[in-house]
Amino acid sequence: MKILRTILWVLVGIGFLIFAIYNWQPVELRLWQNLVLETKVPVLAAMAFLAGFLPMWALHRSVVWGLNRRIRALETSLKNTAMARQREAQSPALPVADSVVDSPVDKPGTKSGEVADPFGPADAGADGGGK
Repeated sequence: MKILRTILWVLVGIGFLIFAIYNWQPVELRLWQNLVLETKVPVLAAMAFLAGFLPMWALHRSVVWGLNRRIRALETSLKNTAMARQREAQSPALPVADSVVDSPVDKPGTKSGEVADPFGPADAGADGGGK
C-alpha cells in the first residue's frame, strides 16, 4: 500500500513540476490596499494547496492519534481482564458449603444442624409483632 502512495505522490510532484515550468510568470496579488505580494504562479498554487491540505492532514492525524489511544486502552483492559481470569482459574476453589451465604447476618436456625427458637426475634413478624 505504501508503494501506491509513493507512486501517487511522485506523479503529483512531476505534474506540479511540469505546471511550474510552463507557468513561471510573475503575478501581483493585492492583499490589502497598500500591501501587494508579487510572486510566481507556481508558488501561489503551492500556497493554495498547502492552505487546503494542512488543516485536513492535521485533523486526520489527531483523529488517528485519538483512535490509537482508545485501542491501546481497550487492549490494556482486555489484557488485565484475561490475567485476572487466569489468576482466578489458578487459585484453589473454595468448597461450595463454605462459600454459600444466604444473608449477611447469621440467624439462629438458618444453618443446618441448628434448631430454630420459636420465640426468638426471627419469628416476630409472623404473627404481627406478638399481639
